[in-house]
Amino acid sequence: MTRLPFQVWDVFTDTPFAGNPLAIVETDGNLTTAQMQVLARQFNLSETIFLMPPRDPAHTARARIFFPTAEIPFAGHPTVGAALFLAKRHGLARVVLEEEAGRVPVTVTDGAAQFTAPVLPAPHGGPLDPTLCAEALGLPPEAIGPHRPGAFTGGPAFAYIPVRDRAALAAARPREPGWSALMKAAEADSAWLYDPALNARMFAPTAGIPEDPATGSASAILAAQLLANGALPEGTTRLAIVQGQDMGRRSEIGFEADVSGGRITAVRISGRAVPVSEGRIRIPA
Repeated sequence: MTRLPFQVWDVFTDTPFAGNPLAIVETDGNLTTAQMQVLARQFNLSETIFLMPPRDPAHTARARIFFPTAEIPFAGHPTVGAALFLAKRHGLARVVLEEEAGRVPVTVTDGAAQFTAPVLPAPHGGPLDPTLCAEALGLPPEAIGPHRPGAFTGGPAFAYIPVRDRAALAAARPREPGWSALMKAAEADSAWLYDPALNARMFAPTAGIPEDPATGSASAILAAQLLANGALPEGTTRLAIVQGQDMGRRSEIGFEADVSGGRITAVRISGRAVPVSEGRIRIPA
């Protein structure tokens, strides 16, 4: 029976068994969407990326990315992991991935990959009530802030919930019925929480991800949340985000954003990755 080669890499880390695990599956481009979804559900990681021949021969590969429950047009940790996988295999310093959200160029330097987000972040959904945010996360109202919560998109969409300190971040958990009400208001299925030091957590239980150790797409879209709160000045801002500590999977995400005339003109995300396993998997019927 024909089987597909795959590798699992831990992304946004250079330490095995930290960061965010990613399944990388190589295909000839003939898998159906349903087959890819079955395989993503089998791996049961936050995301699985399928690499296939590019539509444009000037690019490195076409990529499709799946949650266990659905396909998504763009994601950060699959982009970083796949780029480093391809760079290592082919000796490349630049990788261009054709993702559903668009063309994603990635530079590889000294074992780290940096990509430019294919879609600039923008407001999404309605205003988010801080009291509802607190209720949805099992926190007291005074734990929300100092920024205003907001919802933004850049391919996927996220609710951005600022919390006042590291202790509040560690205590947060999705709670019903507030969680469903918050997701309805944000028109999203994921919430990205952060404290003033940019320690972060991401919850998306209805997408099959109870908690994500590292979320590159949310880190990129964070630029819009920071700009809306007056925390992203003109010029280039560089920040370091730490996610996954409360899961025992510390992840380190590099963030850069360019602002000109009060508008975001580019967002770049960087990180490392390390391979941890490989094998072959059956093709679903």
